Amino acid sequence: MVSSSSGFVAALTVAAVATVGVLAYQASATAPASFGGRPHAGAAPSVSVSAAPRARRDPKALPVGSGRGERVVYAVGTDRVWLVEADGRVRRTFEVLPGDVDPRPGTYAVTSRSNAVTGSDGRPIQHVVRFTAVDGVTIGFSTAVGEPTGAPDPDAKTGGIRESRADGEAMWQFATIGETVVVVR
Repeated sequence: MVSSSSGFVAALTVAAVATVGVLAYQASATAPASFGGRPHAGAAPSVSVSAAPRARRDPKALPVGSGRGERVVYAVGTDRVWLVEADGRVRRTFEVLPGDVDPRPGTYAVTSRSNAVTGSDGRPIQHVVRFTAVDGVTIGFSTAVGEPTGAPDPDAKTGGIRESRADGEAMWQFATIGETVVVVR
């Protein structure tokens, strides 16, 4: 009797967890795009910022609901970036290594760029493309080019989203001031 009761309780638990997951997904899919992000005032219309479904057979596929037109798409859940042409073709996609602070889902625009600076972690970086800030931490794409110039502050939060040199060069050429950046989960 104990084992059948345990099996029944386990089945109820699985059903309850699945139901809560479906309801949470439905709620996030219907929430206004303004929740969770600070969209750029002049950016294109908001996009859905719920979980970004992709073709199950191709994890590199552009997330559904990631906007229209020329844009950079960044999926924080998979640490992947897509550079998308005006006609919707993906010019390039690549993996990135994020910092400690993730941008909130939403639509932004590139606000500033720097060819070469020192990152918040003390490393020389190049091709810095910034698009938002979260709690005072600047968020942007960059490429590390050398060893740290000093010990990084262990309490400092970093917002750099690091790319390889080739990917950083492609981002630098593509994402000029004002370019749309769409962040999805």
